[in-house]
Amino acid sequence: MSRPVFSFRPTLDDPEHKRAWEILQSVPNGQKNAFLVQAILQSEDSEKMVGMIRQVIREELQNTHFVSEDPVQAETDEIPEQMLDFLSAMEDGM
Repeated sequence: MSRPVFSFRPTLDDPEHKRAWEILQSVPNGQKNAFLVQAILQSEDSEKMVGMIRQVIREELQNTHFVSEDPVQAETDEIPEQMLDFLSAMEDGM
């Protein structure tokens, strides 16, 4: 059985292609096949991991009950007393 052949012809006007080409050129001769195999497998593993994480998040969100905060505090234009005390203390320290 003959080995399959793969040809990579980057479009160097495309920034991603150019970057990929530069990275591939930095790999020593004789190690390019192993590098490409590793890169492809890592990409696939990353996609699977993202899918698994999304699934876990979906499941957890389905089992989570959200409670909205009680809007008890009325809106006012008053400055809270604590803030006035803080500003007064800052002013006294100057």
